[in-house]
Amino acid sequence: MMFFQTGLSGSLETLCGQGYGAKLYSMLGIYLQSSIITSTFFSIIVAILWFYSEHILILLQQDPQVSKMAALYLKYLIPGIFAYGSLQCILRFLQTQTVVMPLVTCSVVPLIIHIGIAYVLIHVAGLGFMGASLAASISLWISFVMLALYVNYSPKFKCTWHGPSMESFKHVLPSLKLAIPSAVMVCLEYWAFEILVLLAGLMPNSESRTSLIAMCVNTEAVVFMITYGFSAAVSTRVSNEIGAGNIDKAKNAVAVTLKLSVFLALTVVLALVFGHNIWASFFSSSPSIIREFSHMTPLLTVSILFDSAQGVLSGVSRGCGWQHLAAWTNLGAFYIIGMPLSVLFAFKFGLYAKGLWLGLICGLFCQASTLLVITLRNKWENLDLPMKNTPNDVLV
Repeated sequence: MMFFQTGLSGSLETLCGQGYGAKLYSMLGIYLQSSIITSTFFSIIVAILWFYSEHILILLQQDPQVSKMAALYLKYLIPGIFAYGSLQCILRFLQTQTVVMPLVTCSVVPLIIHIGIAYVLIHVAGLGFMGASLAASISLWISFVMLALYVNYSPKFKCTWHGPSMESFKHVLPSLKLAIPSAVMVCLEYWAFEILVLLAGLMPNSESRTSLIAMCVNTEAVVFMITYGFSAAVSTRVSNEIGAGNIDKAKNAVAVTLKLSVFLALTVVLALVFGHNIWASFFSSSPSIIREFSHMTPLLTVSILFDSAQGVLSGVSRGCGWQHLAAWTNLGAFYIIGMPLSVLFAFKFGLYAKGLWLGLICGLFCQASTLLVITLRNKWENLDLPMKNTPNDVLV
């Protein structure tokens, strides 16, 4: 659900990014408010689902005791989902204006505070796992309040933020046309990795193979944090340049960012090849699992390279307003090609964990290739034409 909220805010990468490039500064605050309205609506739906999660999990044949504990954890996290959704919107609002250092500050400070809050609630107050989710909710609200106060009072945003406006409601539906595909494209990719872990649980010796796949998924996620930085950067640069009508500069930004991302991915790959045993020891002390991870490393390096490329190209799609194309791409790449091949290789051909990851590589290759074709074949020269003729709107 958190990934869905993250995806919803992706509409601002197009709207605010192009608006800032076109110098339609007053619209950025309007788009921010409309996105927060959308996020709040979906947060209410998520909150209802989480509140009744115990009954839902029992209906799904889960253990009653586990269902009760999971539901308690989620109930204490409900306040946090509202802060998280709005926080993501403000992050995109700042990101599209190339405001970086306040984001770092408002991430580090709540993190430090979170450690203290979590310790007090879990150990001193004796709330246990419920204290962990409550601490997360409190920390998310601290982050949101810090950034909201910064935007409201900083003179840096005197042109882009003019306070609450009823006009924002007029832009909710247009924003949804980007927000929903953006959320879908994020969730489809995230769910594909989670499905691999579930499939590993159906294999012989499921405990060790589930641990192995989970290690690979977590490794991929850690490396993708680097790629995500490039993805955010290229999304901002592309949307700003498109809004300003500088198509050649936008294309150049894509080429440079893609090269940098792949170069850093190669650096990480080399480190993983030579230090896979050390890395695996952070996840498990079992010699057999560490040995199996070393056998998975060649496949993992390939998936990291494809993932780094698609991460940048996905950022280009968000900057250009091609979220719907990226969503269809992810659907086809992972659920028509990747996951079926994972099942085929793992269970039919008996490759098990390697088979699961081979299928994922096929999906990532198709995803990256399709996004590259979309980026190369779409007529970028037409993207800035409506901007010239429509002074009060941003191209979608």
